[in-house]
Amino acid sequence: MGVEDNVEEKKPRSTFGVRHIQVFMLFTGMVLTYSMRVNMSMAIVAMTDERDPNSFNWSVQTQSVILSSFFWGYVVLQIPGGELAARFGGMVLITLCVAINAAVSLLIPIGGYYGGWQLICGCRVIQGLSQGFLYPSMHNLIGKWVPIEEKSSLGTVIYGGAQLGTALQLMVSGFIADYWGWPSIFYMNGTLGAIWTVGYVFLGSDSPQKSRMIGEAERSYIQTSLGQVGEQKRLPTPWKAIWTSLPFISLIVAHCGQNWGFWTLMTEMPSYMKLVLGVDIKANGLMSALPYMAMYILSFPLGFISDYTLKKQWLSITTCRKISNSIGHFGPAIALIGLSYSPAGNVTVAVILLTVVVALNAGHYTGYLLVHIDMAPNFAGTMMGITNCIANFISIIAPLAAGVILQDETDPKDWLKVFYLSSAIYIVCNTFFVIFGSSEKQKWNEPDNDIDAVSEKKTQKVV
Repeated sequence: MGVEDNVEEKKPRSTFGVRHIQVFMLFTGMVLTYSMRVNMSMAIVAMTDERDPNSFNWSVQTQSVILSSFFWGYVVLQIPGGELAARFGGMVLITLCVAINAAVSLLIPIGGYYGGWQLICGCRVIQGLSQGFLYPSMHNLIGKWVPIEEKSSLGTVIYGGAQLGTALQLMVSGFIADYWGWPSIFYMNGTLGAIWTVGYVFLGSDSPQKSRMIGEAERSYIQTSLGQVGEQKRLPTPWKAIWTSLPFISLIVAHCGQNWGFWTLMTEMPSYMKLVLGVDIKANGLMSALPYMAMYILSFPLGFISDYTLKKQWLSITTCRKISNSIGHFGPAIALIGLSYSPAGNVTVAVILLTVVVALNAGHYTGYLLVHIDMAPNFAGTMMGITNCIANFISIIAPLAAGVILQDETDPKDWLKVFYLSSAIYIVCNTFFVIFGSSEKQKWNEPDNDIDAVSEKKTQKVV
């Protein structure tokens, strides 16, 4: 009897289980954390509106510093976050992440009025620090809760929450700021985050082994699928093997390309909508949200196609991941070039092209993002911490670079330079990943096996 038959036999009859509750909580956690991550992109438009007598007189450069300040803290705890998740489990870290972000969101309006842009930067740094646990913890929890047969689909559901959170935040922020003032944006985020934290404390769990809610049949199904039956050992991290792995270095490069393109658009799009296209704040939010909603929707068919292709064995897992990532990076690069040549002042064409740029980026969900787990599931959290740490230095640089390039934010020619640069970075980084990337499970994923093999050879020599 093969492993697949064994897994199929142990699969519980019920289609809904405790693992789906975990997936739902992680999905909503992603929605909320990304809402709190991107809310400043819309809020700052209202905070600097000259028509409001209580607005802040911040220069473009100051606004760029505020928008990038989140990432100053975000990069710090990425690698420690991966190690902490492996040692203590992902639940406590993800709980701290959302709770701290919620508390700071409630304090940002006070910080703005009494401490100016410097204190707002401080608040955003704290939020970034705590969100450093987000992706390492998510990878850790997915690796323990999601069976192999459901990894692409349920993983897409969880990580798709990032784009849904982004879209919803951009969509409602303009209306909230218009009717109740910009502080209400942060109050709403903080309140929802506090509610989620309470719910996850009661419903969440580090693993099926530690869950008090899960049934034996579902626990056995998950453990058998993942090969985690019995007590799990804490494996030493093979740092040298990781850092000298060319496929892993290609992940770093792909992640850097992703962050430059994504966060340039994320932080600058509301300003582009307002100053170049002349769209008011309410329509600005709706139009800025449309690309991310399209990305969220497109992630599901891409995830299904990827799973179906692998199930039918039409392509190797490495080829499948590279094709997905190429859709996610080459596609937006081409669309950005098209955006650069779109008719001046044509809002419809610009919004359609921006939507295509961001929607196609959904390919990265079934591209490089899953390769961490493919290559070395035992160290997926640590690897994600490393790539996310390095790539998010790019998230700091990208909006600052846009601020330097945009000497006149109302000049379409300056924006053309921003789009061309992002397009070039997408192409170069994905080309490197396509050449050197691999989803083959690495030998150093099982360091104990290597040690055992060496010991066995020594024993044979002695004999």
